[in-house]
Parts: sequence; structure tokens; C-alpha cells
Amino acid sequence: MIVAGEASGDIYGADLVRETLKLDPDLHFFGIGGARMREAGVETLVDSADMAVVGLVEVLKHFDVISAAFLKLKKILLNERPSLLILIDYPGFNLRLAKIARKAGVKVFYYISPQIWAWRQGRVKKIARLVDHMAVILPFEAPFYERAGVPVTFVGHPMSDMVNVSLDRNQTAASFGLDPLRKIIGLFPGSRKNEIERLLPVIVASAVQLKQRFPGIQFVLPLASTLNAAAITPQLTAAGLDVVMTRERIHDLIRACDAVISVSGTVTLEIALVGTPMVIIYKLSPLTYQLAKRLVKIPNIGLCNIVAGETVVRELIQDEANPKNIFAEIVSILTDGNYDDTIRHKLAEIRSRLGCGGASRNVARLILTLMEQP
Repeated sequence: MIVAGEASGDIYGADLVRETLKLDPDLHFFGIGGARMREAGVETLVDSADMAVVGLVEVLKHFDVISAAFLKLKKILLNERPSLLILIDYPGFNLRLAKIARKAGVKVFYYISPQIWAWRQGRVKKIARLVDHMAVILPFEAPFYERAGVPVTFVGHPMSDMVNVSLDRNQTAASFGLDPLRKIIGLFPGSRKNEIERLLPVIVASAVQLKQRFPGIQFVLPLASTLNAAAITPQLTAAGLDVVMTRERIHDLIRACDAVISVSGTVTLEIALVGTPMVIIYKLSPLTYQLAKRLVKIPNIGLCNIVAGETVVRELIQDEANPKNIFAEIVSILTDGNYDDTIRHKLAEIRSRLGCGGASRNVARLILTLMEQP
């Protein structure tokens, strides 16, 4: 059984399944995932698109769907006892499921650590009780778990293998019908429904201002596997924006961009590994934000900044995530050559921190080893 509750987990889970099946083609994977995991051969009992929400208020709104998914998997764990439970991030749901697996005598493998080093560090004791092995993708996570007595392996970051730029800027622009001589801005509104509802209007308003400042500017928007173009197009059309949307060759597309407006999430690391300057934005419901402010123990929320250990790209959170501030930051990137160069130089240093590749293959070997143990 494998559980990935959102778009980034769907990507990592698909790669993990493919690598594991290369080593043992007879395995059968089933559980929660999205389109990429289905393509990799996973029988998805629940689609991760229905599970991808963030924040206390948002989770409560989707409680019925999430609860039904949990009960479905709980019944299978107790009655059918799969050989292994593989959990990918998504801690609120997955740690509860791990408890059921422990009761059923099913081994638990956790891939992509919950960010408990950032908040609610006390949960590491719960993980130590419930998880048989933890595979982490950020180098500083391994010592954190070792101190708590959790069996852990740093496997490298899967994004190091996945980020693959095959064309230069001019070639990519031409392939998408864009003019490489004009500025290109990436609009990355996220993968969760509540992110789209809260942040797409802000991104669109920022794009309108940028179009007024740079009349020849061009916009591109990659669609996450959990999103439908129909959910986005009306807002773009109403604002008079002509935007190229695609699910293909996203890393080439990022390379073609002069700058990116991105919702906080795994995608900021993808953008960083390609080396394109960006501004990171995020908004939560007021209640969730007030709780997070009291709990979060680290200064940055952007994954690229967390890995770098400093604020390489600007983060605009909550009320600061407004069109005026976003516009100003993108204008600085586009017009200040020294500022742009500084960001690009610091982004180039991030890749070396994430290991030398092969993360999914490393995880596949760990999974098979764990399954072979008595």
C-alpha cells in the first residue's frame, strides 16, 4: 500500500514505484495517488487530487472525503495486511494510518519526512514508535531523526534526477510559440484547490500590472496533475491575459522564463535547480496562519531557501502577498542585472547540497530490504 496525498507526492511516488518494479516486477502497488502514479502502475483507490488541502479550516471543509479515504485504507490494512505500507509526506493523514498499520502488524516505510523540524518537533517521538524506516531527502534531516532513535537514511533529493533541461531558452520559447526576445514570466499557482482559490487572483492581478509595465511581456503557466485548465482559464480571460498553459516539459519552460511568481511548495526547489529567479508567495486562512506563526520554528517557508540556509529569493506571506509587492519584486529581477545575477549565483549552489542523484533507486533498495527482514 502506498499513500501520496498531493501533487509532489504523486511525482515522487511514481518514480519510486517505477524503480522498485525494475528490481521486483511481481510487486503490486495500490492506495492513494494521482495520474503519475497510475501511469507508473499503481491501483489508485482514492485520487490524491481530492486529498490535497492545507490548513485546519481547509481540512475541516474536506473532512468527509478525507475520512472516507482513511476508513477505506484502514479496512484493507486490518483485513488484508499488505506486505508494506509506504507513506509519502502528508503527515496528518499518514501518521494516523501508520498507527493502524502498527496495530495490524504491517511494516511502515516513510519517504519524504514531515517537516517536523520546522514545527511540532515533539512528533518525532510518535514517528519513532510507528515507523520502521525513514528515508529523508534533505541532508540535515538525518541527524534530527538519529537523535530520536528513528532508523533513517539520507537518500538524496529525487528532484536532482527529475530536473532535466534539454533545450536552451531560445529553443524552448520557439517550441511553445513564444518570442525569446521578449520577457517571459512563469505563473505557478500551486497544485491544491484552496491554493488556486486564494492565490490565483493575486497572481493574475500581478500579471496585469506587469503587462502594463512591460507591454510585450509573455506569460506561461504549468498545470499540476491535480489541476484542470477549466478551473483557471476564466480568470485569465477575464483579466485580458494571454497565457500559455501546459503539462509538458516544465523544466525547459522554467529555463525559458526570466522570472517566476510561485506559490510555496516543492516547485520552488525545481525552479531553484533550473536556476531561474523567483518570488515565493503564500496565504493561509487567518486562523491557520495565526496557529502557524506560533508553531513554526524556522525563518523561511520556501523550500529552496530552507535548503540554502538563507533567504535567496524573497518570500511574501499572507498580507504581504499582494499584487503591489509581487510586481515590485519581479520588476527588480527584470531590471536590476546585479540583483538577478546574485540570485542566480546562489541558486546554483543549492544543487550541491541535495546529494548526487539516484534517490528513487536508493529508496527502492531500502523498501525491498525492509520487506525481506523478518
